[in-house]
Amino acid sequence: MGFFDSRASRFLIDDVGGVRRDLSAYLTEVEGLPGGRGLAEVTALGDSAVSFVAGLEDVSIALRGVFDDAAERGSDAVLGALRTHGSAVAFEYGPSGTGAGGLRYSGRCWVVSYELRSRIGSLVEWLATLQVEGAVSRNVITGGEG
Repeated sequence: MGFFDSRASRFLIDDVGGVRRDLSAYLTEVEGLPGGRGLAEVTALGDSAVSFVAGLEDVSIALRGVFDDAAERGSDAVLGALRTHGSAVAFEYGPSGTGAGGLRYSGRCWVVSYELRSRIGSLVEWLATLQVEGAVSRNVITGGEG
């Protein structure tokens, strides 16, 4: 079993032009992956215990980070534009990085919200909520990727 410092984690998302952008330099937190799924209860009268069948995945991802207004690749340029984009975009999360042999969660998502936060004595921060469309894939990165 391997342990990894969070600083190795990587989160990438396609911008509105379909270019894969690495937001890792701006991120302070990624939460919600691989996510939950629903269960439908199928317990009948006379059963002695509760029974379920697997339902649909419903995954929401929360991202937090520091604000950067760099054109094209900064957190604001990417997430601000995606907040009003008309379709889901691809994302990729590598808890231990994006190198060969690492674990990867990926899929398509919508940017549901992107909010800025200013406080006295602090950097300007942001919070984004992403809603996954479809299922989250889990796989190992091969040598030719990453």
